[in-house]
Amino acid sequence: MQKVIAIGDVHADWRHLYGALKAAYVMDASGEPTQPVLDGRYRVILMGDLVHPKRIEAYEELTGRESYNWRDADHLKSASRAQVRDLYKLKDFVDKSHRNVQVILGNHDDAALEHKFLLGTALGVIHAEFDPSKGGTPLPEDLQAWFRGFPRYVRLHGVHFAHAGPTPGMAYFDDFFYGDPDSKRWWKDKPHLVKDAGHVFGVYGHTVMDDGIYVDKTNGFAMIDALEKRQYLE
Repeated sequence: MQKVIAIGDVHADWRHLYGALKAAYVMDASGEPTQPVLDGRYRVILMGDLVHPKRIEAYEELTGRESYNWRDADHLKSASRAQVRDLYKLKDFVDKSHRNVQVILGNHDDAALEHKFLLGTALGVIHAEFDPSKGGTPLPEDLQAWFRGFPRYVRLHGVHFAHAGPTPGMAYFDDFFYGDPDSKRWWKDKPHLVKDAGHVFGVYGHTVMDDGIYVDKTNGFAMIDALEKRQYLE
């Protein structure tokens, strides 16, 4: 029997990510994959959005700068550099996992690559650190190549894992995605979409779950963007 561990959106919250990986016994104390991962007895799915902290306070903690300002090129460089450091650490972990750790492409990962959309939050956070047109520093080429290799969904043992939702359109981060309220609200307004799409069960991130992981047993899905709550799904 294979155990599957799914972890919601990361958003450069490395402390909670590494804590979850160690709590699930998929990462050892030195940051290496554990034997169950190497053997394939454990599989790990990260739901994407590796980059872009969610809050100004998280940027300040990450960069060591007070009053983080996305218009300040030095602040952007600090934010980029700090995230790149841990992206390499995570990439090394994934590369050593014998393909038993996978990262799904999230919309923030896509934005850090393509620079088509300047993403932000209702709290006033603007994510410009990887956008050279805004004074940011692009991801190194090897990390760009790594991101481009992320799948848009994973199907494992009949379970559909994707960043935002159950339909193909929710895996492509274009004008329609950002303009469609279903991208954030489908799980409330149209929970039947999982079964309509033919999935036995679905696991998704993208939408923050303020009360922790949400499981809809009737419609067959889990919303797991709850890493800040120190929660992950097994």
